[in-house]
Amino acid sequence: MSWQTIRGHDCVVEKFRRAVAKGRLPSTFLFVGPPGIGKRTFALKLAQGLLCERVPEERWEPCGQCPSCHQVASLNHPDVDVIAKPSDKAFIPVELLIGDLEHRMRAGLCYNIALKPYSGRRKVAIIDDADYLNKEGANCLLKTLEEPPPKSVLILIGTSEQRQLPTIRSRCQIVRFQPLAESDVGDLLVEKGLCTDTAAARVAAAHSDGSLERAVWWTDSGVPEFRSELLGLVRQPDFELQPAAKMISQFVDEAGKESALKRERLRFVVSLAEEFYRAALLKMERDETPSDADLKTAVDAALRWMPADGPITCLDVCLEAYAHIDANVNQATFIEWWLDEAAHAARTGLAAA
Repeated sequence: MSWQTIRGHDCVVEKFRRAVAKGRLPSTFLFVGPPGIGKRTFALKLAQGLLCERVPEERWEPCGQCPSCHQVASLNHPDVDVIAKPSDKAFIPVELLIGDLEHRMRAGLCYNIALKPYSGRRKVAIIDDADYLNKEGANCLLKTLEEPPPKSVLILIGTSEQRQLPTIRSRCQIVRFQPLAESDVGDLLVEKGLCTDTAAARVAAAHSDGSLERAVWWTDSGVPEFRSELLGLVRQPDFELQPAAKMISQFVDEAGKESALKRERLRFVVSLAEEFYRAALLKMERDETPSDADLKTAVDAALRWMPADGPITCLDVCLEAYAHIDANVNQATFIEWWLDEAAHAARTGLAAA
């Protein structure tokens, strides 16, 4: 299983290949880029390359077939530790980093990565969702980042380096991943069985912004209709709050009973509005016209009444909305707040008091 299976990141692959071949692989990394573009997949492939039993590390070409490669892929390798934010938490619990109170500093990722490699080669630790490291969690990592254990590689995965504390950024080599090509997203949807219709996969890829995660949302047949309804709201200076909130709530509830699924769908709803406000800003400042016909119509209508500061203020509201969603806010209360706040910002160019 060669590195050709990693789509869209050839430059990053070559950079790592040269570093490994020269024996100059750093110990700590911060992978940043939009969600759903393959950062976690790359991190696991890196671990396979470093731990493969059949191919020497300096060749960095995991076979994908040996027991070690299979163990890494299934997250069962004794020398690979992967942690992420639990779906019911707002942040990564410090227990995952340094153990619970009873086992403090004798369990968790920081303890495990300091142990002697079971394979005799490397220890690899991956922190997914590193955007959700709070100050306490980040401080737990500092000693490991400052003095990486021998033969260890620690990878933090996030969306933006700005979401990390300066103390984290300064101790990691930052690796930036770019959005995937539209054609790659369409192919991956079909290859991974996420969409069986190639035509539908192309449509989803066209709305993906280079993110497989976002493209998956667009494979839902109800998304285009909902998006049209949402664009119909945000293009207006005024709309009835209660019917609008009910429409969004119904769409979110269709995700299922699990709160984590509802939060993800709620984030998707906000991202659709964010796309609209971003397109309005680009049209206003650079005269860039959206290629999507529905989005173009909505933006043109909104810019007839929206003040100059409207789009950027609404984008700030969307960023605040994401933070509330991550904090497990009450769904009904949040939707009404967000709609009201965004509508006020769009009309006045000011955040609500």
